[in-house]
Amino acid sequence: MNKKLIGVLAGMGPRSTAPFIDLVIDECQFQYGAKYDEEFPKMMIYSLPTPFYIDRLIDHELMKKTIIEGLKKLQSTGVSFIAMPCNSAHIYFNELKESVNIPLLNIVEETVKKLPVDSHKVTLFSTSSTFGAEIYQKGIINAGHEFIFKNEWQIKLNNLIQSIKINKGDENNICIWKELIEEVKKESIENIVIACTDLNVVLEKVHPSINIIDSSKCLAQTVVSKYLKLPE
Repeated sequence: MNKKLIGVLAGMGPRSTAPFIDLVIDECQFQYGAKYDEEFPKMMIYSLPTPFYIDRLIDHELMKKTIIEGLKKLQSTGVSFIAMPCNSAHIYFNELKESVNIPLLNIVEETVKKLPVDSHKVTLFSTSSTFGAEIYQKGIINAGHEFIFKNEWQIKLNNLIQSIKINKGDENNICIWKELIEEVKKESIENIVIACTDLNVVLEKVHPSINIIDSSKCLAQTVVSKYLKLPE
């Protein structure tokens, strides 16, 4: 096995893969000053389409089966650990972790670690499936923060995510995003956890004056720090 080979199970959704890899490259430059091509890590990237839907019920057994097959295929290439830049996939994290014999990073755990130390008001931007599983809410509350959310935000988020999947360049996407940010500010919320990798499309275009904890960036930071600790 090549002990210096990063595994990334991506493609969930398809537009989230490239932005995540960009974040990993940025972290290489930030964490250890990578400059020349040969100084960046080797990565095995598997873009895996899954039966995920915004507008209908998800077959969770089929989802688990599909992701597990992806993890095993990636493991077979000789990677030393795997990162999944997909928050919804972490609903099944314990079962997924048990399906492979190499470390599987947890995007939820890595994101919660980046919350402020003192108590803050925090909200969550994610898909309905991620929100409904409460994997983030539990971590936020257990870390001593106050979790605040309005149901109408989820409707806007679902529409935004679906629109990004269909046409990421739609100017209305930015309008919806800005509306959501302003509504959050009205509730005196200080932090937004971004727990949907598709939202990186609008996140990179608008930099709101509110603390953003981007789960993709948090995972990318851990990917590089773990890579640096691997034996040669």
